[in-house]
Amino acid sequence: MTGMLEAADATQAPRRTAPPTWLVVALACAGQFLVVLDVSVVNTALPSMRTGLGLSEQGLQWVVNAYAIAFAGFMLLGGRAGDLYGRKRMFLLGLGLFTLASLGGGLAQDDWQLLLARAVQGLGAAVLAPSTLTILTSAVPEGAARARAIATWTAVGAGGGAVGGLVGGVLVEILSWRWVLLINVPIGMVVLFGAARYLPESRAGDGRRLDLPGAVLVTAGLATVAYGISQTEAEGWTAPATLVPLVAGLAMIGLFLAVEARTTAPLMPLGLLARRSVSSANVSMFLCGSAMFCMWFFMTLYAQNVLGYTPLEAGLALVPSSLAVVVGSKLAPRFMPRLGARNLAALGTVVAAVGFGWQSTMGVDGSYLTAIMFPGVLMMLGAGLTATPLAALATSGAPPQEAGLVSGLVNTSRTMGGSLGLAVMSTIAAARTEGSSGGTARALTEGYALVFRTGAGVLVAGTLLMLLWLPRKISTE
Repeated sequence: MTGMLEAADATQAPRRTAPPTWLVVALACAGQFLVVLDVSVVNTALPSMRTGLGLSEQGLQWVVNAYAIAFAGFMLLGGRAGDLYGRKRMFLLGLGLFTLASLGGGLAQDDWQLLLARAVQGLGAAVLAPSTLTILTSAVPEGAARARAIATWTAVGAGGGAVGGLVGGVLVEILSWRWVLLINVPIGMVVLFGAARYLPESRAGDGRRLDLPGAVLVTAGLATVAYGISQTEAEGWTAPATLVPLVAGLAMIGLFLAVEARTTAPLMPLGLLARRSVSSANVSMFLCGSAMFCMWFFMTLYAQNVLGYTPLEAGLALVPSSLAVVVGSKLAPRFMPRLGARNLAALGTVVAAVGFGWQSTMGVDGSYLTAIMFPGVLMMLGAGLTATPLAALATSGAPPQEAGLVSGLVNTSRTMGGSLGLAVMSTIAAARTEGSSGGTARALTEGYALVFRTGAGVLVAGTLLMLLWLPRKISTE
């Protein structure tokens, strides 16, 4: 690892020719793909993990939560560290941690070893993810070229989340659950050496030190809130096990804001939130993520629990949706000059809302085309059209010294929105299913359908918010 970090500084030598932009974009996107893929690929392997390591129901839940909590909690800190200590350095450090933790998790012999590996994976992802977007935006100048690069980053990230279920199903059925983690090792090593050799280093710290009190407060606050959210499915929203960490986490975030208002070198300058493009785009991304992130989870459950698909069949059933999000992301930069970023984001959200509304009509004997494929394509096509303009708006005009922080904020908004949305939607589905008088399949279907109706409502509200709050054009300040 030391050699990798030393190579980061070596790339600053003036004699070295700058790497081609496409290679920088490809390496940044590869890092983002690994981060997002790991959020979803493990879900398919959970039953096999439980059998292999004798995990309890609560332990099984923590296989997912350990990653998500560390990921959400350290994201802002990872973004700021990139600004201060070097984006390439943090990319290598984060990817190295992620790869080593994947190896440790794949070789785990006890449940605690797997949970520890998942937490370290989340920490590595939190350091890596902000750097991927910052490296990309630093390498590509503002304008149409950057919009295309962000679209590629969005498509690759969304594609990683989309194909996770399929990849996980194939690996579990052909090899074993361990390979959903071990597969990251050879890919991570290839990206690691490529990044050490070709990525340019950049930083904008101006000699400032890391705001340690702010870093501790925001990391602990976000992680505690994420922990509280993770408790809702098992304990409910009113249980002390849920309310205490939620209140404590929000209190720490409030204290963090108070500290940032007084410190001379804040981790997150509050003036950044006063920028309309930053605040409006992040709130919009939070709302969209809270609805759209749930789609893969509940579509997979519907396919397996109601329609009787195997895990591999369920993954294959969602392939058109996976392709749709990539297509939407690649079309977005072409439409942005004509429609404007705000209008395109709103249009994409409307398309997704139509898909959510269609999906809410699902039945116990639904056909593949009308109950999975067509509504899924609309949902993910809309997601692809929306994410690119929102990311472009959030990062546009950001001063170089704040670029990593803004990138971390974008990822934090999406991650926290998805985590909170999944917790809320799971509670809604469970309550409706328990209150249904029909058979098991019908009760489950009613719960899933209510989730998609709720998601459609959230997206309609998000569309109105975008039209009223998002700036008309991308800032070039």
